[in-house]
Amino acid sequence: MTIEIKAPTFPESVQDGTIATWHKQPGEAVSRDELIVDIETDKVVLEVVAPADGALTEVLKGEGEVILSNEVIAKFEAGAGTAQPAASDNTEAAPAANTSDSDEDALVNPAARKLAAEKGVDLASIKGTGKGGRITKDDVINAPAAPAAKAPAPAPVNAPAVSTSADGRTEKRVPMTRLRARIAERLLDASQNTAMLTTFNEVNMGPIMELRKKYKEQFEKVHNGSRLGFMGFFVKAAVEALKRLPAVNASIDGNDIVYHGYQDVGVAVSTPKGLVVPVLRNAENMGLADVENTIRDFGMRAKDGKLGIEEMTGGTFTITNGGVFGSLMSTPILNPPQAAILGMHKIQERPMAVNGKVEILPMMYLALSYDHRLIDGKEAVQFLVAIKDMIEDPARMLLEV
Repeated sequence: MTIEIKAPTFPESVQDGTIATWHKQPGEAVSRDELIVDIETDKVVLEVVAPADGALTEVLKGEGEVILSNEVIAKFEAGAGTAQPAASDNTEAAPAANTSDSDEDALVNPAARKLAAEKGVDLASIKGTGKGGRITKDDVINAPAAPAAKAPAPAPVNAPAVSTSADGRTEKRVPMTRLRARIAERLLDASQNTAMLTTFNEVNMGPIMELRKKYKEQFEKVHNGSRLGFMGFFVKAAVEALKRLPAVNASIDGNDIVYHGYQDVGVAVSTPKGLVVPVLRNAENMGLADVENTIRDFGMRAKDGKLGIEEMTGGTFTITNGGVFGSLMSTPILNPPQAAILGMHKIQERPMAVNGKVEILPMMYLALSYDHRLIDGKEAVQFLVAIKDMIEDPARMLLEV
């Protein structure tokens, strides 16, 4: 039975996709639910699996080609290439009445025919040692295997091109992935269509580090192995600050300002293919353990391209942490239509003046980029100071002061 392999149904926010990698080629046996092809969109990589045991018969869209939602990309034959009940090694092919097989077919043991197909052995090159010159399974086993010929798949579109100059210097031109192209498009859009400004502050991470050191082991025991990190504290501090300054949690829609009565916090996650921003839905209702576990799950699935599109849409505010890569200070770019993004950085010990004395403290620079069309400088500074106060005095988050 021939089955049409179609692209998944894309959500409204995704217009089309690109064939990333064909994991199976025409004629190659496939098991039910085995991965056939990866489809890359501007948000995630979607996987298409085999609908049944069988084999691809035709690939209609090659790697790099653009496809639409539910478009037919290949044809699949259910049952093709699967194993059939084999005869015993010494069983000879009995001639069937009214058979249409050729004389050559009649001289091949069924078990030998199956094994030859698996090994890619040309039966015409084998001299049978069985009764009447029939080819047996032992004949195929002893024959040299030849490379199995596969039906050619469509060549990749815009494949990488390598060029070498006369002096031996090499350049490789690689097509930009859809995810990277979409990231570039959104960054340019944010730069050109928003009045983006960045304000900075610094925070003493000592209190949070002491709190984490004191309760780390107990936290893991109580919350079934959940690790107590820094991101959970910043998410909780951001949620409280967003409640106090709703303009930072708002967005612009045409000539309207939309004030969101919830805090959906996006957390930027780096992947080999680019930056993605999965969203913590209703972060105001999440505890520290929930935040840490969800972020860790996002990170692991993002690296494998397993995040769903619905997990990366929406969001009212974003947090990005360049400190994990060693960044001391940066100016994060907005994630439209959001009005603000918080940038965390590396914890660096620095000499600080404390009550007239110089102390070495673990300091972190914080950066808040915001859309000046919606957020005034006063609100941006107040927001960042609120984050600073809650991180330096964690009890404020509990007391909401």
